[in-house]
Amino acid sequence: MTIAAVVLGASGYVGGEILRLLASHPHFELASAISESNKGNSIASVFPNLAGACGNMPFSALEKCLDTVDKGSDLALFSAAPHGASATAIASALDAAADRDINVHVVDSSADFRYNSAAAFEAVYGMPHPEPSLVSEFSCAVPEHASAAETAHVGHPGCFATAVLLAAVPLVHADLIESEIFVSGITGSTGSGRRPQAGTHHPERHSNLYAYKPLSHRHVPEIEASIENACQRRASVHFVPHSGPFARGIYVTLQATMKSARPADEIRNTIQAYYKESDFVSVVDGTPRLKDVVASNDARIGIACDGDTVVVMSVIDNLVKGAAGGAVQWMNRLWSLPETTGLTAASPAWT
Repeated sequence: MTIAAVVLGASGYVGGEILRLLASHPHFELASAISESNKGNSIASVFPNLAGACGNMPFSALEKCLDTVDKGSDLALFSAAPHGASATAIASALDAAADRDINVHVVDSSADFRYNSAAAFEAVYGMPHPEPSLVSEFSCAVPEHASAAETAHVGHPGCFATAVLLAAVPLVHADLIESEIFVSGITGSTGSGRRPQAGTHHPERHSNLYAYKPLSHRHVPEIEASIENACQRRASVHFVPHSGPFARGIYVTLQATMKSARPADEIRNTIQAYYKESDFVSVVDGTPRLKDVVASNDARIGIACDGDTVVVMSVIDNLVKGAAGGAVQWMNRLWSLPETTGLTAASPAWT
């Protein structure tokens, strides 16, 4: 089984990670990598690490995204285009696919399809949804929190949202905690994207640590909506993100009040049971370490309790589990492949 794969927004950090994962995927074969800013340039000129995997394949323009896809075939369409631009690019690709009778599933890594209404998107991002007619064709969840895709296409949650949801959902689902959840998270500089800016400039970030957008980060409504979708219960999330002095990875610490005091072993068993069918989520003794997951699709969770207070620590790679790897995991499911396909390479650890 070979399915053509097209990546929109392929020259950013997430796009590059999707290309890297596709290079070793046994069923998805890269047909084209789309980048308006780099069209005509080789993939290797932007990502030297992919020279052996992608050869001299050039980036293409959007209007040529299906030129190498056969009529009547199957297509895995990944989008790593920016928020606001992704939906428009996806709409263009879907129209072209319909004209050529191509059967397509889409996984979008932007925020454009993370909400179940155009109004909810506009409330968070302060702009009209670029393709409101497509919103109902997408559902949003981390793969571990959905028994099946409700739609033909998926909007992948953000990287911070993924880390928080992996920690929070089992507790809310089991009705173990009060509705107020407090979260502190630290992300690597790749989470800010490829374009340089003050917050990711190396002299500012190296050996430094600082909070940004405390209690006002735009992932919060997305997290709260995803918790409710997964658990049919509401939670109020208070989130303080931090910029860390490393390139990739997210470390999240969640704190909540239990409805009744329980020992750490009981909470650990509850979370382990929730993820017993999830190949990429592990509950560890003690505290998880970031280097154990960097460059992998794995997530590690640790638990601590004191009286009626519970702390859950969640670590992921923001570019893989939080974006590109999660997208490939979802695409595997949409095409009825094992979720682990192409995603089982071990973490390098000493990054």
